[in-house]
Amino acid sequence: MFFRDRTDAGKYLAAQLESYKDRDDVLLLALPRGGVPVAFEVARGLRAPLDIFLVRKLGVPGHEELAMGAIATGGMRVLNNDVVEYLQIPNEVIEAVANREIEELKRRERAYRGDRPEPDVQDKTVILVDDGLATGSTMRAAAAALRQQKPAKIVVAVPVSAPQTCNEYRMGVDEIICAATPEPFYGVGQWYLDFSQTTDEEVRDLLERARNEFAGTKQMKRMAHGTI
Repeated sequence: MFFRDRTDAGKYLAAQLESYKDRDDVLLLALPRGGVPVAFEVARGLRAPLDIFLVRKLGVPGHEELAMGAIATGGMRVLNNDVVEYLQIPNEVIEAVANREIEELKRRERAYRGDRPEPDVQDKTVILVDDGLATGSTMRAAAAALRQQKPAKIVVAVPVSAPQTCNEYRMGVDEIICAATPEPFYGVGQWYLDFSQTTDEEVRDLLERARNEFAGTKQMKRMAHGTI
């Protein structure tokens, strides 16, 4: 299965999440940047609010592609203890890398969310959305950080995933929905005809559109129930 672009993938994924439609406890959180256009279409389909959940990898100095941990929205930190212990990485090195990535995370939070507060996820059913899963390391870090904020349920939802990654026991969440798990996998971008980079401007625009559309949906629901 090939998706035309992230918008097409989001519409297809929304159909797989029909059971979460029109529920007051559901919140969509997208992993920027590529996850935002996917999650926007899911949010429209489910008539649910949309926000972002930022994750920054803590790369081992000199081998930045190797993650010794991650930080996420809300200041949550998750360490890969196996890597830290095997490489005997000192605390001061971890702190230096974390402080640098915290600044970048804050910059992106301001760029995408502005002055709006972080969403309250406690006791909510949170659906984490990205444009695909390869190794799943970023999504695992997001889920682990999110778990500390005590949501009622964490659902990971992606249009395409490597078969071995789409495994709820490895991810540590309550449910995983992968619309497609092609074999051989190769990479997320292989399953999109258009996998061009999502810009910061597109992220901001989609989040603003989602807020406006959801506000209108909430008002229509209140009118239908005679509460306004």
